[in-house]
Amino acid sequence: MSQSTIERSASVAARAVEVKPGAAGSSLVSPEMRQRADEWLRKFDAIYAEAGGDVSRIPWAHRKPCPSLVRWLDAREREFLRPGARVAVVGCGLGEDAALFAERGYEVVGLDACGHAVESARRLRPRMAGSFVRADVFDLPSNLMKRFDLVVEVHTLQALPPEFREPLAAGMARLLGGRGVLIAICRGRGEGEAMDPAGGPPWALTAGELSGCMASAGLGTLGPIDDFEDENRPPVRRLRGVFGRR
Repeated sequence: MSQSTIERSASVAARAVEVKPGAAGSSLVSPEMRQRADEWLRKFDAIYAEAGGDVSRIPWAHRKPCPSLVRWLDAREREFLRPGARVAVVGCGLGEDAALFAERGYEVVGLDACGHAVESARRLRPRMAGSFVRADVFDLPSNLMKRFDLVVEVHTLQALPPEFREPLAAGMARLLGGRGVLIAICRGRGEGEAMDPAGGPPWALTAGELSGCMASAGLGTLGPIDDFEDENRPPVRRLRGVFGRR
């Protein structure tokens, strides 16, 4: 994909999703949950800020797209995505996954609640700068809602304590157009395996928990949830599921 094509795609995406003051939708969390979420976001944002552009200082950041996402896209892209489809990457971080879709010709927007993450993504990919938007999934601007053909969630559900899973899923579902689908990739654990509430982040999910939080947002599974070990050494158990409106 040529740089000019990526730039045109980014320009279209930027004009379409410009976040305007006063355009927020209704919040999905209580004031008390909002306060707790903001505490976590400040911690994450501080890591991006203190890294000063040094990716090696951001524990969850890599200079490549998620391999589990790449494999899914290689195998199922034509099944779920039309040419030029609109894609939202939630919790985009440094923008690696968003860049993957831009390079394949999609109109992609990377969303992150951490301002320093968005700044870093724009600095790393100046030709896509307009595609990276600071936005809060719990309280999305109305012009982002019901807009996207694909919503991509990689390691966001696992990053906050389990009490936030359902409102996170609800916010992601708000991004979907009528026939849109959501792909979620997260750290996995077995159905009978206990979770330490104080042991994260990340907080690994069972397949039942992943499908359950998506069901609470009105999304059903579109096929079995993949349960596999990734390419890390030692390997890490992952879940990957695709969801659509019931």
